[in-house]
Amino acid sequence: MSEEKKVQNSQLDKKKKKKAKGSGKIGKWFREMRSELKKVVWPSRKQIINNSLVAIVVIVIFAVVVWGFDQLANQAISALISLGG
Repeated sequence: MSEEKKVQNSQLDKKKKKKAKGSGKIGKWFREMRSELKKVVWPSRKQIINNSLVAIVVIVIFAVVVWGFDQLANQAISALISLGG
């Protein structure tokens, strides 16, 4: 009887090991991800607001510059068309 239990236990151990191997990779990945996220230095609210404002200002300035070039190009094309037509 004890021999049968040993065989059954070893078979169960093998099944558990196989199952643990597959789920172990995913579990390891989550543990490593959590560990890495603990190392991240998150910006303060003040830094987020400051960085957002800087980004918005740069975008607005860039939009104005592109709009200006577009207006110049539009006038140049209009002048060329009026010369030809």
